[in-house]
Amino acid sequence: MTNEMWAEIRETLRGSVGTGNYSNWIEPLEFSTIEQGVATFFVPTNFIGKYVQQNFGEQILYQINRIGGEVQRLKFSVPPRAKSASRTRAQAATTDTSTDAVGEVPGAPLDARFTFENFVVGKPNELAHAAARRVAEGADVTFNPLFLYGGVGLGKTHLMHAIAHELRRRQPETNVLYLSAEQFMYRFITALRERKMMDFKQLFRSVDILMVDDVQFIAGKDSTQEEFFHTFNALVDGQKQIIISADRAPGEIKGLEDRIKSRLQCGLVVDLHPTDYELRLGVLQTKAELYKAQYPGLEIADGVLEFLAHRISTNVRVLEGALTRLFAFASLVGREITLDLTQDCLADVLKASDRKVTVEEIQRKVSEHYNIRLSDMIGPKRLRTYARPRQIAMYLAKQLTSRSLPEIGRRFGGRDHTTVMHGVKRIEELSHKDSQIADDLELLRRALEA
Repeated sequence: MTNEMWAEIRETLRGSVGTGNYSNWIEPLEFSTIEQGVATFFVPTNFIGKYVQQNFGEQILYQINRIGGEVQRLKFSVPPRAKSASRTRAQAATTDTSTDAVGEVPGAPLDARFTFENFVVGKPNELAHAAARRVAEGADVTFNPLFLYGGVGLGKTHLMHAIAHELRRRQPETNVLYLSAEQFMYRFITALRERKMMDFKQLFRSVDILMVDDVQFIAGKDSTQEEFFHTFNALVDGQKQIIISADRAPGEIKGLEDRIKSRLQCGLVVDLHPTDYELRLGVLQTKAELYKAQYPGLEIADGVLEFLAHRISTNVRVLEGALTRLFAFASLVGREITLDLTQDCLADVLKASDRKVTVEEIQRKVSEHYNIRLSDMIGPKRLRTYARPRQIAMYLAKQLTSRSLPEIGRRFGGRDHTTVMHGVKRIEELSHKDSQIADDLELLRRALEA
């Protein structure tokens, strides 16, 4: 295989892996040789080589063999000059890390679509958006860390990427590192295995702003939590900004050490609430305008976006994916996007959105959440440990199912409908006074509607 052939393969990969992945992971590869069925590439760092092998190795191998390369295996190695440069960068510790490398630790790729300009703001997310904007201005640290949490598809990752983009634009010299908690753990384990912990500590603690997505991933992983805790403390003590996201509030992450929960709660904790109808419609209208430019001449009938905003309420990703499919399908068949076309094209998505929650499913979720046996929650015991979860399950059954009070009572050990009525009323009262009860209800509702 020649360098010209590799250039052709790279262009093919650009189309299949996307511009962001291409510039961060494929473009740095330098073709070296093919010997005895092994294609060797030079890479700037060992981590890039490992990441490419795991995530794009099969695609590269396929493309090489497609043009007659006869390769069975890929090999990635750091040339001596790159190793020397890497050590120099580690000593200087001044490299921008959003998409480049700090020594051996490149940040995760940023999605060019996830900017503040493309983020649709509504009541469920306006506080999170305002807090993210404030941090992205790059002023003095006012709340540290900023902790964003919420269910799937509510915009946490979008805001994280938007902050990183804005900081790079405003302060190009600022050392910003964005990565997932999984990547943090992987690099920590790699440093342990390769006996490079001092390098790991120096590199992570040299950043100005650390952004960690999906921090719930490190729950239950003691060694990783230990290192994360020390990294966190070092950066906070140095007046460096930390931004964290998770799928639930710090106190709700099981398996996370109490000292880390306490640290995460000492800044600003912001919840991205489930989308409401107005926000979903706003997202659809924004996306529809973009698609109209992409598919000129394609018409969308009145009422279609409103229909989708009502019917698909799980999360924004599902909503956007449905609209993408709809425009692509209408373009292929050359038809206007009508309500009938929408129902035909998105039949499976609409059916999934219509999934009904059952009383039995509610009982299982509630008993798991409060770590009690299902038989105790349904049974006759009146201890508060069982009575409060029982009332919460009754309340959710009343809110999320079409079952009558007598039917709900029968599923709770044959209780009278007046008992159910009392339980529902009690939880309604407590949800306005007790923030823990309100948080539990919100968390359980999300889990059941997901």
